Amino acid sequence: MLNIRTFIIVCPLLFLAGFVDSIAGGGGLISLPAYLFAGLPIHNAIATNKLSSTCGTALATARFIQKRLISLKLAAPSIIAAVAGASLGAHLSLKMSEDVMRNVLFIVLPVSAFFVLNRHLFPENAREELVLNRRTYLTAIGAAFVIGIYDGFYGPGTGTFLIIAFTVFAKMGVGTSNAQAKAINLTTNITSLIVFLRSGQVLILLGLTAAAFNMAGNYLGSGLVMTQGTKIVRPIILIVLTLLFVKILFRF
Repeated sequence: MLNIRTFIIVCPLLFLAGFVDSIAGGGGLISLPAYLFAGLPIHNAIATNKLSSTCGTALATARFIQKRLISLKLAAPSIIAAVAGASLGAHLSLKMSEDVMRNVLFIVLPVSAFFVLNRHLFPENAREELVLNRRTYLTAIGAAFVIGIYDGFYGPGTGTFLIIAFTVFAKMGVGTSNAQAKAINLTTNITSLIVFLRSGQVLILLGLTAAAFNMAGNYLGSGLVMTQGTKIVRPIILIVLTLLFVKILFRF
């Protein structure tokens, strides 16, 4: 399955995904299609993408922890719910046939792209100070479980969905929501990755190589000051998604 062509297609696109993600988010909408462009079966693509995305999420989470931006009191119950949700989602993904998964992509891709690219969904006047109350805990636990299922099953847009849940339902600021979302997203990534590793669906060499390119793209993108970043990112994501739709439609 693996050849030099696979790496030539995947690695530059994973670099681009990291670059895009560091500027405006949505890198997952490029990274998963990258594996599909290279000709990987859908289950292998999702599983291998989970390996590379886990590496990037781990670095981001470590940075938030180092700056003490993640509340461990809120993260603890969220992590438990995230493990349950992601495990369920990953097992559900493995049980579905290639044809069913291909049809699911036609629904999930445009929906996730809409939420990732629609920045108006994020309230601008929410508080950044974290207030731990019943609503906050219920939001965190519920979002971790439900969105965890999605991340285990598919993945792209998970971080954005978590941030939307926190800002809309828990009334957190985007910065605070992003920090808390990272702990949940890392948990769902690791949990689903373990499930996929046990099933033998992960192409480890490709995933680790792609992860290195992805992190390099993140590093370069985060070091640039791009006030018009979103305007550049949107066309890139839309082009990649359009090409993927064509590939899936005609199965070439």
